Amino acid sequence: MSQPSLRPRVALRPRLQRPPLYKVILLNDDYTPREFVVAVLKAVFRMREDQAYAVMMTAHRKSACVVGVFARDIAETKATEATDLGKAKGYPLFFTTEPEE
Repeated sequence: MSQPSLRPRVALRPRLQRPPLYKVILLNDDYTPREFVVAVLKAVFRMREDQAYAVMMTAHRKSACVVGVFARDIAETKATEATDLGKAKGYPLFFTTEPEE
């Protein structure tokens, strides 16, 4: 008698995991003009005028606002670029990132 084969009939493929996502957060300050914050949100995050204004007002009222959720490298690049635009104009505008829960 022959031994039965114990090999699986279907080839198994490794499962790829999605990269962890990170939130970009706008922190409110009392010195950066609202118009400048809206301009930065439009330029860096490609928001429409009304979206950028709503995000800016949410950060103003609640001290912080999530601007977007991206892969880690993209989130860090956008946060750095937006913060650097504020620094270049002499404003304390600050964006940060944190892992999405």
